[in-house]
Amino acid sequence: MGSKRANVVVILFLVAQACDGVLTYVGVRLYGLSMEANPLLAWLMGILGQGLALATAKTGAGAVGIGMHLAGVHRVLAALAFFYLIVAILPWIAILFISS
Repeated sequence: MGSKRANVVVILFLVAQACDGVLTYVGVRLYGLSMEANPLLAWLMGILGQGLALATAKTGAGAVGIGMHLAGVHRVLAALAFFYLIVAILPWIAILFISS
């Protein structure tokens, strides 16, 4: 994959992580911890608080994404960015903006 496209892929992945983190934070603050579908993240939020748990999880995911970028695993990274769009970002947008 060309370096420009590879850079776009890692940026899209990082933007997807940031969007998921912000939308999850808003959703959990508005509707409660039971809205979080990931039981590990919900558990971590219960222990650390929503903001710190999400910052920790998204920083970790971002670090893994950057590592994948540096390792040249861009197709997988692109698939993960798309996966987050479909299973995390769009559902949160539907919950937050359509139901309000």
